[in-house]
Amino acid sequence: MKLIFFEFATANGIKDPTIYSEGLAMLKALIDDFQDMEAYYLISSKLNSLNVKNSKTVPKPIIIDDSIWDWLNDNIFKFDACIFIAPEEDDTLYKLTDLIERKGVNIVGSNSKAVEICTNKYKTYKLLRNKVPIIKTNKIYFNQLNNSIELNKLFSSKTKKIIKPADGVSCSSVYIVDSYKQLKRWAPLIDTNLPYFIMQDYIEGVSCSVSLLSDGKNAVSLSLNAQNITINNGFSYRGGYTPLNHRLSKKARNIAERTVESIPGIKGYVGVDLILNDKVHVIEVNSRITTPYIALKDIINFNLGKAIINSLNGELPDEIFLNGISFFEKKGDNLEIFTNRL
Repeated sequence: MKLIFFEFATANGIKDPTIYSEGLAMLKALIDDFQDMEAYYLISSKLNSLNVKNSKTVPKPIIIDDSIWDWLNDNIFKFDACIFIAPEEDDTLYKLTDLIERKGVNIVGSNSKAVEICTNKYKTYKLLRNKVPIIKTNKIYFNQLNNSIELNKLFSSKTKKIIKPADGVSCSSVYIVDSYKQLKRWAPLIDTNLPYFIMQDYIEGVSCSVSLLSDGKNAVSLSLNAQNITINNGFSYRGGYTPLNHRLSKKARNIAERTVESIPGIKGYVGVDLILNDKVHVIEVNSRITTPYIALKDIINFNLGKAIINSLNGELPDEIFLNGISFFEKKGDNLEIFTNRL
């Protein structure tokens, strides 16, 4: 199999290190996992000076001068399979998936229908609300913001609410509100191309995620991961560690598996975001490789990159154990990893 892989920011030549640093760390992780394979990766000529190689024989780089969109449109058909990392914002993940599918190349990951569902958090909620304990979600159009009578009803329970883009990524444009007055203040700051945003109940507890592999029908959880999220006039994702030990760990992983198995076409490495308190609360689903991959790959008992490929052939790991604990943290413009093996 002739495999090509890429990470969107580093392949598209985005020079801002606050954006590409996390992507670069994930690209390096894939390079490390695809040793000894006929594999190639894309890197923009604008960022080719970045040190993405290591001491081993690495997959071959393909340096591109044009945009990732143009290159894929003209060249992706030359490869058998493609695995990539991209954000959901502006439908980037969906559009890339759709383009590669239309070129007849096998995607080592979720199909475009699954990506479309997971990209839009309201669509995810509608699909899952009767199947797993997902947090209640309301869709609010921006042109509804002056409807004080209807919107005031959403605050009748006196609980705080979260407002955020339906198509957001990480903690971008996420705010806490507890009244209609605050809703009107913060909602216009939500960055989205959609005519609406979503509101969810604010649930206090432990922020975490579950990393999983899926073959399209069955899912197996790999780890429960802690998330380091700070709140200061909004939310900021700073990293985390894996594995997270919690009294609801087993239940959280089981619910995450059921969540993924409820979404048709979701495959490969995926993540489910959760809040844990006295219960398990599902927040959203990421139909793509997520940041904990870079930490998990160093302590899991098999090659995680190759396991993703195997999952598309219906081969999910039977035995999973983690040899240590791995931390990942954003420091300035870098994403640093600290691993303590047993």
